[in-house]
Amino acid sequence: MDAYTSFAKVYDLFMDNVPYESWSKYLVELLREHGIRDGIVLDLGCGTGKMARLLADAGYDMIGVDNSVEMLDIAREEEQSKEKKEGRKDILYLLQDMQEFELYGTVSAVYSGCDSFNYILNEEELFTVFRLVNNYLDPGGLFVFDMNTPFKYQKLLAENTFAENREESSFIWENYYDEESRINEYDLTLFIRKQKEKEPCFLRFSETHYQKSYSLSTIRRLIEEAGMEWVAVYDDYTREPLGEESERMLILARECKKENSISEKSS
Repeated sequence: MDAYTSFAKVYDLFMDNVPYESWSKYLVELLREHGIRDGIVLDLGCGTGKMARLLADAGYDMIGVDNSVEMLDIAREEEQSKEKKEGRKDILYLLQDMQEFELYGTVSAVYSGCDSFNYILNEEELFTVFRLVNNYLDPGGLFVFDMNTPFKYQKLLAENTFAENREESSFIWENYYDEESRINEYDLTLFIRKQKEKEPCFLRFSETHYQKSYSLSTIRRLIEEAGMEWVAVYDDYTREPLGEESERMLILARECKKENSISEKSS
């Protein structure tokens, strides 16, 4: 079953522990440090569009790309229902696979969050995405993304089961991590409350998701082979160095080939 179909209905409910507000402030600070104070920013794997809306409110022209119809439907509904800052442009949402995404031109920065790239299950496909990102970045454009660390899959998710019960819905999340393939399978069982029912009535849905664990050295090699310059890696959305028990790595890379080409031509 495709990921984020039934789960899209309750995604934001169960992701309410994600500090989108502080993440967006962190990202805006990073972008401005690298000279990107406005312009077009691509949110790759935008989901329901929370980060795209926050970055749009900070003054960036946003494009959101996702391959889930259900997620983008919610994103567009939220975009229409939320009061926007005066003068802010509408967000352009595109239904595309990140391995084949196409834009109308280049962008100032590309961001991908919430371990979206861990859903890419082999190096060749991840390299393809990095090449596309590099292709659509302005000269010197910034690429910022996060991924789950091997530690998180090996020690925290591993063979563990998690569950959460809410008034509107509940879920059971079962993990199976294979050390050889470095792939984590997790089975989601969802119980979603039917609307407009006098008595509580829950519908049961099941989804299976797959994510792959990548070493930092592999990610750096693929970034550089894709033509980008490695800038930094941090522990989560901080400025702290990545540690042995870090659960999330935040990576910065920079488009450099176009910039070098322009410099060579001007000289």
